[in-house]
Amino acid sequence: MADTDGTRDDDPRGAGPDGAGDSAEGPEGGAADAVDTPPDGGPREPGGAPVPAADAEALPGPAGDGGQAGPAVPYWLSQVPYMLVMSALAAGIVVVAAAYFKRGPAIIAGALLLAAAFRLFLPKDWIGMLAVRRRWIDLLTLVGLAVLLIVLAWVAPQLSS
Repeated sequence: MADTDGTRDDDPRGAGPDGAGDSAEGPEGGAADAVDTPPDGGPREPGGAPVPAADAEALPGPAGDGGQAGPAVPYWLSQVPYMLVMSALAAGIVVVAAAYFKRGPAIIAGALLLAAAFRLFLPKDWIGMLAVRRRWIDLLTLVGLAVLLIVLAWVAPQLSS
């Protein structure tokens, strides 16, 4: 809605009817650089918006994963642990398909334990898609499934000779 002076009611910066406002200054009239340094010291994107919590964990320093940040790795290299786990899972599925109902789940359980070891010991930016949830939830899920598959492999009858 336009006032009698030509400014819009809903625009706090006082932009005119053409939508052009003073883009070099923030809402309080200060420089745009003042927006990049928040009073709480939290991480901010270049436009001044706060960095999402999922991205803040990858940052080095106190806002990151306990202040421990490893060296930056290329994206393809961070997917190597994931591909190793997926290869081991595929091998276990092939063994199960070949009617080895004791060996296949044991191989799959080994792949899940390998994923748990990667999740436990490697930094978050080195494990790629193995980091799905919080570390303790991922570890609990992977180890729990591995234990269940080991029990399954132990009690399953061997049908092939």
